[in-house]
Amino acid sequence: MEEFNLQKEVADKYSLRGRVFTKIREDILAGVYKENEELKEATLGKELGVSRTPVREALRQLELEGLVTIIPNKGAYVTGITKKDIHDIYAIRSYLEGLCARWACEHITREQIEALDETIYLSAFHARRSHNDQLVELDNKFHELIYKASGSKILNHVLSDFHHYVERIRKVSLSSTNRATKSIREHEAILEAIKKRDEDLAESLAHEHIMNTILNINHIDEEEKGTE
Repeated sequence: MEEFNLQKEVADKYSLRGRVFTKIREDILAGVYKENEELKEATLGKELGVSRTPVREALRQLELEGLVTIIPNKGAYVTGITKKDIHDIYAIRSYLEGLCARWACEHITREQIEALDETIYLSAFHARRSHNDQLVELDNKFHELIYKASGSKILNHVLSDFHHYVERIRKVSLSSTNRATKSIREHEAILEAIKKRDEDLAESLAHEHIMNTILNINHIDEEEKGTE
């Protein structure tokens, strides 16, 4: 098995193949390409201004991530993220984010605490004005700061990937003023526990925060079914 190399992963991200891979993955996750849609190497290469080789390599990597299915002698097709995938990601995140908050109690710096305080203050400001784009950006920042505060580059890397995978559904979830307000309060409670270096409480609150997001997604799903 190939050894995990974070530096190589970061370097790959900025290579030609990495840029092509990142662009196609972002478009799949954003819903630009629909489930079962064919991804043609020549078309993607023309759109991205590259040859077919980096596109082919990117599609193979996306197949390893489960976002694309390559059928021999036919082509590459979008698999995308299913509702089950989203629920699986949040379930896994709930435990990892709890661990992240626990470790942050030990490693967080004063500067990181100040940055988190500012993020919560700005989130409350934008929630009152229903500025959804800013809320999503600040939610990203809060979680990224906690990931870094954990002191684990591996945990940071894994959680950042998961966070990115469900960005579209998070935007929908946070568009609810009620959920956005509750989410900010949950962020406040997590940060207070971390400030007190209460590892058990921080872990429990972070886990509960992600589980509450799952419940909100389920509620959204039920509302969508009710309007069909």
